[in-house]
Amino acid sequence: MKKLGKDFFLRENVVDISRELIGKFLVTNFNNTLTSGMIVETEAYNGVVDKASHAYNGKRTKRNEIMYGEGGNTYVYLCYGIHHLFNVVTNKKDTPHAVLIRAVIPKDGTEVILKRRKQKSIIRKISDGPGTLSQALGIKTVHSGVSLSGKVIWIEERGFEFAKKEIEAGPRIGVDYAGKDALLPYRFRLNDNSIKDITNEWYS
Repeated sequence: MKKLGKDFFLRENVVDISRELIGKFLVTNFNNTLTSGMIVETEAYNGVVDKASHAYNGKRTKRNEIMYGEGGNTYVYLCYGIHHLFNVVTNKKDTPHAVLIRAVIPKDGTEVILKRRKQKSIIRKISDGPGTLSQALGIKTVHSGVSLSGKVIWIEERGFEFAKKEIEAGPRIGVDYAGKDALLPYRFRLNDNSIKDITNEWYS
């Protein structure tokens, strides 16, 4: 297990970072309660030139200001007043790139995850969306701006590697307002067969 260093997040190509996060592990440690999951779906948001981004055309608000900070921090916002959506800020200061983590496969702390999600067993829907994964791992908007170099939220490399054909690329979800930018292949997902193999190995 190796925590991803700041250099990983400071790189310029947010699309590459989004793809490379597939297979990494998102880990939270709140009040000495550790939970984690393998990242299996992400979406890249390419800053001021991306109509789907909160920072499109240089927009700055109290909510999105963290995006303009240095890469390697968290950006968590509330969607529809219900869902806490977890993003990783990338690139250098004043370049507001971010990667939305859309889905994880639970690994560590599954009993806690089940309690948070009010489920009796690990099933696909337990963390197969950006809102449910945040609930599963205990992430809320109060965690926006947390450094991924710290001991509260971080991302680890655990030696999992996947072939290019196992990672599917396609348009992002729920950003129809972005016009042509909505069609960009900025969403990455581990294919269903690979996800099934992992879940069967861990929970069968």
